[in-house]
Amino acid sequence: MCGIVGIVSSEDVNQQIYDSLLLLQHRGQDSTGIATMEESMFHIYKAKGQVSTAYRTRDMRNLVGKVGLGHVRYATKGSAESIEEAQPFYVNAPYGIVLIHNGNLTNTRELEKQLFNIDRRHTNSSSDTEMLLNIFATELQEQIHGQELDPDLIFKAVKSLHKRVQGSYATISLISGHGLLAFRDPFGIRPLVIGKRFSKDNKEEWMIASESLVLENNDYSIVRDVRPGEAIFISKKGEFFSKQCSENPCLFPCAFEYVYLARPDSIMNGISVYKARLKMGDYLAESIKRIIKNGEVDVVMPIPDSSRPAAMQVARQLGIEYREGFFKNRYVGRTFIMPGQQKRKQSVRQKLNAMSAEFKNKNVLIVDDSIVRGTTSKQIVQMAKLAGANKVFFTSAAPPVRYPHVYGINMPNRDELIAHNRSIIEIAKQLEIDDLIYQTINNLRKSIIDDTDIKDLEMCCFTGSYVTGKVNEEYLNWVETEYKS
Repeated sequence: MCGIVGIVSSEDVNQQIYDSLLLLQHRGQDSTGIATMEESMFHIYKAKGQVSTAYRTRDMRNLVGKVGLGHVRYATKGSAESIEEAQPFYVNAPYGIVLIHNGNLTNTRELEKQLFNIDRRHTNSSSDTEMLLNIFATELQEQIHGQELDPDLIFKAVKSLHKRVQGSYATISLISGHGLLAFRDPFGIRPLVIGKRFSKDNKEEWMIASESLVLENNDYSIVRDVRPGEAIFISKKGEFFSKQCSENPCLFPCAFEYVYLARPDSIMNGISVYKARLKMGDYLAESIKRIIKNGEVDVVMPIPDSSRPAAMQVARQLGIEYREGFFKNRYVGRTFIMPGQQKRKQSVRQKLNAMSAEFKNKNVLIVDDSIVRGTTSKQIVQMAKLAGANKVFFTSAAPPVRYPHVYGINMPNRDELIAHNRSIIEIAKQLEIDDLIYQTINNLRKSIIDDTDIKDLEMCCFTGSYVTGKVNEEYLNWVETEYKS
């Protein structure tokens, strides 16, 4: 999971990109980077850590240009510690290209061989984003043949890229002296939204970002989402071009975006994240009614923040008082996306504090958005009991996470997933709770895509079904080996 933004404006974009990355900070805290284009010159700055501390005034002053892009990262491929893995990546030919990417490629082994043996290109990191950049550069070089670059040639290069690359990728790129390119994988797994506004002299300005809240906060009107398999090219003058570059596009947005990753005030693929989470609570309450007896629970409490909408609806549907029992320290990053179990364990107590006045002598129903490794959940249960809870019931707005996620979320190792090869009773015992209720897969699906034209969701971590194909047992074993090493 990463956050990306690209802008074509009539004024310098450095401040807009910086402000946008602050809004996307929840999507990654490992590193950040900005690239701007001044005529044909790129200005690039990358740093480890969060946006607010990564950029100094002198860095921002050097980022000159009316076209640019920005990135926040948490590591799903490559090292979280190395600045060499930070985006954007750059190649000098053809023209000069910088590229950022949200997602995860699943055929990197094949691509690595192709890049070395066929394309004769060298990559200087283990990042699949650098692979994606070099593949695009190769395919664009193949299209030129001495011709003047135009949108049709760019779209042909993207079409060829789609045929070579597998996995998830929402991508924004700058082509030196020409403009901004954005494209999305043929399944539309990771989000990408287009916005437009008019400058003071009535010129069209464009923004493309991971989440709609970034557009709205910068006074851009939402135009639409980048479609699965589609490429968008915006010239440095603001001319907008688009083309479908995949032969068989089909939208399968990632369900986990709506469960946890995205901010609730975003709309992606035409779906309000907040409304989807409210519906998750409604459906979850139906399951709770079948398991927990009437009068057995005194209060419903969320784990702040992403489970709050679902918890409110659970309380409303059950007719039980809703209370805030956990106080959140907002200066600690999201524990789910912190690398390493030990860091997650250390950060939970720093992140949350249980207020004993809300727990003492009460039977508490805790609502979380999901249970992944179980590390955080178990500590939260312990905190509730130490605060004086009589009984602790735990419920998840998402189904059990039983399988690795290979499309850009850090869940590669089955052994780390508490629900893998365990029954719900066994999971409850591991978490030391009185009862455990999960959302059903079908109800999660209905929560998100009912009343839409979307046929289905990408739900591999719940179902073990991988929409891009060629993700088999051998591949999953290889990913786990790479992750452990």
